[in-house]
Amino acid sequence: MRERGAALLTAMLTVALVATFAAAALWQQWRGIEVEQAERARIQSDWILTGALDWARLVLREDARAGSDSSDWLGEPWAVPLQEARLSSFLAADPNQTADATEDVLDAFLSGQIVDMQSLMNVNNLLESGRVSEDDVAAFGRLFDMVGAPAEELGRLVENLRLARDTSGDNLTSAKAPLPPQTVDQLAWLGLSASTLAQLRPYITVLPGRTQVNLNTASAEVIAATTDLSMAEAQTLVQARGQAHFRSVADAQRLLGGGAAAMPEGQANVTVSSRFFEVRSRLRLDKTVVEERALLQRDGLQVQVLRRERGTVADPANAQIANR
Repeated sequence: MRERGAALLTAMLTVALVATFAAAALWQQWRGIEVEQAERARIQSDWILTGALDWARLVLREDARAGSDSSDWLGEPWAVPLQEARLSSFLAADPNQTADATEDVLDAFLSGQIVDMQSLMNVNNLLESGRVSEDDVAAFGRLFDMVGAPAEELGRLVENLRLARDTSGDNLTSAKAPLPPQTVDQLAWLGLSASTLAQLRPYITVLPGRTQVNLNTASAEVIAATTDLSMAEAQTLVQARGQAHFRSVADAQRLLGGGAAAMPEGQANVTVSSRFFEVRSRLRLDKTVVEERALLQRDGLQVQVLRRERGTVADPANAQIANR
């Protein structure tokens, strides 16, 4: 009996060990497959989003080449958003693509748009040659009033931005000097609260150096704050450009009566053309959503990428909410 019991125990232990080793091997194999699939999806999304960015650069370059005038407005091809579309439909139209290549992106959907960043007020305009620009501070003050943001936060923003942009030796060793912001979210470093950032986000941006506001693409709120026009006059400009875009600032002035004191001839802070654009791309691969934002600078036919930001959202429903 003892021998039988020992043999039975040995057999049970052997089965348990074999099952343990088999489960470990199966888990290792499953983990390897998951890692390989994740890496493959990452590489695919990188190539697809890079291709989308190159396409956007081509659109902007061709717009500069083919434009009958130098103005940029919302009726041009670059301003038409790309609705979510299955990538396989694009590959199927290319006779050079194989069936395997089409199958690889069967469940990939791409959407995106190009946004004129000079339709927004540039925070870096608050400084000019290292000094505070009183005219731009007044413009931002009008915007703060429109959205109901606290005026004291504008003062903190201006002072901290001055410290961040001060490259003198004394300031670099000061503990008060924050890092210069590169995005709107980073303006929290300069003293803006989360609620104020949420109120200002639709109207402001952070661009290299000083920029002008494009009257052809800016909202009525941005135009009114930048030019000190009344909201009614700004809305008149927005409605009029829907019929025929402005080819010069003088076109807008004539619409307002030819001599609006708030927007004199040659005003330096408005224009009808743009150099900075943001490409917003969204790629949906199965249950994963990859979103990218890229800042482009266009000088003539040269379009260069200044910054790229990418993030992954596991739940497509949440990604759609975040985009609204």
